[in-house]
Amino acid sequence: MKNNVAEVAALQPDYLGFIFYEKSPRFFDREEIPELPAGIKKVGVFVDASLENILEKVRKYKLNIIQLHGDESVDFCKKLKEGLDCARPDKSDTVEIWKVFSIRDKFDFEILKPYEKIVDKFLFDTKGREKGGNGFTFNWDTLKNYPSKKPFILSGGIGLEEINSLKELLKTDLPIHDIDVNSKFEIEPGLKNISTLQKFISTMKQD
Repeated sequence: MKNNVAEVAALQPDYLGFIFYEKSPRFFDREEIPELPAGIKKVGVFVDASLENILEKVRKYKLNIIQLHGDESVDFCKKLKEGLDCARPDKSDTVEIWKVFSIRDKFDFEILKPYEKIVDKFLFDTKGREKGGNGFTFNWDTLKNYPSKKPFILSGGIGLEEINSLKELLKTDLPIHDIDVNSKFEIEPGLKNISTLQKFISTMKQD
C-alpha cells in the first residue's frame, strides 16, 4: 500500500484521495499517510461521518480537502466549515469542502442551490449500489443543464475507454475543475495499476 501510494504520487496528480469510510473496501486505516511530493493535496473522503471524526482526521493527517460522499445536510456543511477554521492550528492552508452528488440519467440541480455559498466545489459521481467505485459512468448529457458557475469535479467510472468523450466534454463551457479516476485503474480495491494510469495521463495530454 505504502509503495503504491508513492508510485501514484510520482505521477504528480493534483490530488490523492484517502477513504475514511469503514464499509468501503478502500478504507484507509493506517497511522500515517506517506510523505507526498509538494503540490499534491490530500483529500479525505467521508460518508455521513460525525463532525468530530472528520475534524480529528483533518488534524491527524493534515488533510487539504474534505469530500462529503453521504447525505450531509446544508447545516452540517456549515458547522464543518466553522470547525475547519480551528482544525488547522498553523492556519497555513484553507481546508476545502467538496460535496458529492450522485447522478444516473437525471438530476435536479435545484438541490445544489443551498450548498452554493458553503462548499468550495461539487463532485458528480455515478449513482449505484456503492458509495463510489461503481465502475461505470453516468449520463454526461445531464451536465448540459448545470446552471452554476461553481467548479465541479467529474467522477464515476472514468477509464481509458472514456478518453475521447472526456476530451469533448472538456471543450465545453462547463466549469470542470478536475477529473477523478478510481475503480477503472485498480488491480484490486485500493491498489492502482500504475502503467494504466500513466497511459491515461499521457493520452489526455495529447491534442
